[in-house]
Amino acid sequence: MIDKINIRVYACAVKDKKVLTLFEEYAGEPLVKFPGGGLEYGEGVLECLHREFDEELNVKIDIVEHFYTQEKFLVSRFRENEQLLTIYYIVNIVNEEDFLILDPCIEKTEWMEINRPDNPFPLPIDKIVFDKLKEKYL
Repeated sequence: MIDKINIRVYACAVKDKKVLTLFEEYAGEPLVKFPGGGLEYGEGVLECLHREFDEELNVKIDIVEHFYTQEKFLVSRFRENEQLLTIYYIVNIVNEEDFLILDPCIEKTEWMEINRPDNPFPLPIDKIVFDKLKEKYL
């Protein structure tokens, strides 16, 4: 039974037709994902994005535009009682020289080519967003 909602806010940091991706393991599963995370109580979605970049990667961002909000019902892959709602923004990293992985769950980061033939994202909404990035930037 679904009795919780989990609001997730993510960013597509794009430069030179590449998008910043994170590689991490969650619940024993390797993930390629966009930077961002869960909205905390009392926090707006843009505040969440700024906090996540600060906590995870030690950088400040400029939010360029809203990019995509999940449109279909989705149950969390990791918690069967949770409904997910994910929101994505296009951002620019302001101080890339200060980039440092601070979150021990993040194994590595990579500027991934948007022009690649495959879609490397395992999570269903990330897959949609990557395809939309191709439409926008290619």
